[in-house]
Formats: sequence, structure tokens, C-alpha cells
Amino acid sequence: MALKFKDLQELSQPELLAKGQELRQELFNLKLQKASSQLEKPSRLRDLRRGIARVETKLNALRRQVSEN
Repeated sequence: MALKFKDLQELSQPELLAKGQELRQELFNLKLQKASSQLEKPSRLRDLRRGIARVETKLNALRRQVSEN
């Protein structure tokens, strides 16, 4: 299931950091599977990259809010 931006709206900064780490670890594992030709769903790589980008976007917005105040 793809990660939606509105699902991230209610998460705090530590939760977002943890979610980003979790997504990066899963992406790493899928890249290893791809290298050994065991990857079942190649589209999951794209979904994970986009999910990581969404988490980073939300984190940057939170950081900007903190720095402006």
C-alpha cells in the first residue's frame, strides 16, 4: 500500500524520522532482492522512494515552521 501525504499530517517529528528509517530499510532490502533476482513486485521500489520523499517533505516543512517561530 502506498503511503499518502495526508497519513503523515498527524505524525510528530520523531515519528516521521522513525517512519523514514523504516522505509529506507525496506528499500534497501528490496534492492538486495532485486540484485539477486528475487524481487516479486518491482513497483514497490517506486512506491518506497515516493514515500521517503513524502516523509522528507513533511519533515522539511516542520523544520521550517520551527525556525520561523
